[in-house]
Amino acid sequence: MISTNEYFGGNVKSLGYTSSTGKSTIGVMEAGEYEFGTSTHETMIVVEGAMTVKLPGDSKWTTYKTGESYQIDANKKFLVKVSGQTSYLCQYK
Repeated sequence: MISTNEYFGGNVKSLGYTSSTGKSTIGVMEAGEYEFGTSTHETMIVVEGAMTVKLPGDSKWTTYKTGESYQIDANKKFLVKVSGQTSYLCQYK
């Protein structure tokens, strides 16, 4: 079953699904700044565009571009800035 998710007044939308490797979402973010929270370990892969991210415990922002990824542990919050539409794949463990 495919689930639909919408956050931040519709500025972030994703489709959730389960494959042989586990649960994932694939989505798009509009330009903006967002704070996300995790309930499980996440691997975020930038499909197209770029995300500038401040991960838990980091004092600096890091930009991840098309094809790059980053990981966030469970029960953490992190900040994301995007300057234009950016698509992503998020894999949950």
